[in-house]
Amino acid sequence: MLSESRSDRKTKPAVVPTRRTGAYALMDSLKRHGVKHIFGYPGGAILPIYDELYRFEATGDVQHILVRHEQGASHAADGYARATGKVGVCFGTSGPGATNLVTGIATAHMDSIPMVIITGQVPRPAIGTDAFQETDIYGITLPIVKHSYVVRDPRDMARIIAEGFHIASTGRPGPVLIDIPKDVGLEEFDYVPVEPGSIKLPGYRPTVKGNPRQINQAIELIRQAKKPLLYVGGGAIAASAHHSIKELAEHFQIPVTTTLMGIGAFDEHHPLSLGMLGMHGTAYANFAVSECDLLIAVGARFDDRVTGKLDEFAARAKVIHIDIDPAEVGKNRGPEVPIVGDVQQVLTDLLRRLRETGDIADANQTKEWLGRIDRWREDYPLVVPHPENALSPQEAIVEVGRQAPDAYYTTDVGQHQMWAAQFLKNGPRRWISSAGLGTMGFGVPAAMGSQVALPDQQTICISGDASFQMNLQELGTIAQYGIKIKIVIINNGWQGMVRQWQETFYGERYSSSNMEIGMPDIPLLCQAYGIKGKVISTRDELQGAIAEMLAHDGPFILDVHVTRNENCYPMVAPGKSNAQMIGLPELKQKELQVELVYCSHCGAKNASTNHFCPECGTKI
Repeated sequence: MLSESRSDRKTKPAVVPTRRTGAYALMDSLKRHGVKHIFGYPGGAILPIYDELYRFEATGDVQHILVRHEQGASHAADGYARATGKVGVCFGTSGPGATNLVTGIATAHMDSIPMVIITGQVPRPAIGTDAFQETDIYGITLPIVKHSYVVRDPRDMARIIAEGFHIASTGRPGPVLIDIPKDVGLEEFDYVPVEPGSIKLPGYRPTVKGNPRQINQAIELIRQAKKPLLYVGGGAIAASAHHSIKELAEHFQIPVTTTLMGIGAFDEHHPLSLGMLGMHGTAYANFAVSECDLLIAVGARFDDRVTGKLDEFAARAKVIHIDIDPAEVGKNRGPEVPIVGDVQQVLTDLLRRLRETGDIADANQTKEWLGRIDRWREDYPLVVPHPENALSPQEAIVEVGRQAPDAYYTTDVGQHQMWAAQFLKNGPRRWISSAGLGTMGFGVPAAMGSQVALPDQQTICISGDASFQMNLQELGTIAQYGIKIKIVIINNGWQGMVRQWQETFYGERYSSSNMEIGMPDIPLLCQAYGIKGKVISTRDELQGAIAEMLAHDGPFILDVHVTRNENCYPMVAPGKSNAQMIGLPELKQKELQVELVYCSHCGAKNASTNHFCPECGTKI
């Protein structure tokens, strides 16, 4: 009877191997992993793969986007991944094609973005002989990838692709490089597909669930805190934890500040939102982190641009640190309660524990703390200048955000990036910016990737005149595929952030930072590529020009000429604590007279509630 019941069981039919090439195995594996778009540029060593790609494109299984430079491919795949949460894919050939991808790989690595990068390589017998266009891209990229492979046997192709996607998208996400010699792509073998999710990797088991005892300890610290602060980073975006963060913040009435990577994880219109903290964060976020008694770090890594002088960062606070990467917990700041696990899973378990215990938060627990923060908001707001006979960069960014509140925003790097971070209000995954590496030239190709991934959504790139020129060749890609991104160039004729640092810290010696001479005429450049473009320089033109840009059914570049010497404030100088900001607005006099004290160092007026003078940073 036993043998009969076994024989009656349904079994999966055996997969019959078919004779295929390594290139086919690659393309079929990518298709099985749901890849719909690939950004790349062909070349000799990767031609067997592009030949197979030709067939897959012909059947409509995948679309290849031909970029004009491989760096554009890696940034576009990155933008695709940030906008969707899916794995971005890009192709490049051997040698210079592969090395042109390196900046984009490093950008994705620093910001924990899931990508699979496919590079062509010289044939196996030629590896190590300094063959034409041979470069050890495997070795070059070892420090900037989560994992990497060289496919030396086509029979390993499907397994490696499945492993690569699994590694890139699980645990702490990151880029995975797969280098494929030319003859591996050409060689035929008996191909057996490997399905997504079927891979088991011994030794690779990211911790997902947080330790229950540590979660209980975290709850106790939160219950006891009078001045708690949620400090939210990019890990919250990767884990789609925004709903849980909102629930936790509202339950205990905890104010929330985000890093540059964490923008969008918490609604910045919410009364508990403090915006971004750090070097160019809001004054009230930086004062709050300086005075809080409990810091709850969620998917953040205590980056130097956030902490300022590390030993004075949240110096009065106990720390709860939640992160999926155990290497980050305690790396820069030792927490009282370390919790390793997926941010969303940990917060879900924490909130479930609160419900099970019937926890009712004390409505007055943080009332005084929130009142203090509200006074800082009133005293030190973000300021939008309105200069006479000129247009400020902040005005332009605020108006774009007003007219396109739900757009996906990419940025380049510099002053415009910080102003965009300060003044735009973004939802989850709608803020796409190079944070860790600070890559100029990122914004335009990242916008291409976002728009290709989400063709029915509006994607706007906020760029600077210097950053825009880093990858302006991608206008050819935009024109070829009719990618409907909108690009707003905040044009002040400088490498703006470099100029600001030279003014502030280098005695106004503006060495090689002026970009006026050689800046292209944007409308003429757009005309050359068949793209609509416009230049404006006055406040009267601003509203109408942005409306025209947004209404245009196609790509559009708006070149906004702004005041030349505007600086981005507040600013925490290098080596200073977050409470020692420069460029704060003068303290406003209240209708009810506030007691003032004078700084012993510079004599500036301060509210008696200040702990540090905002003008010079001296402790009061």
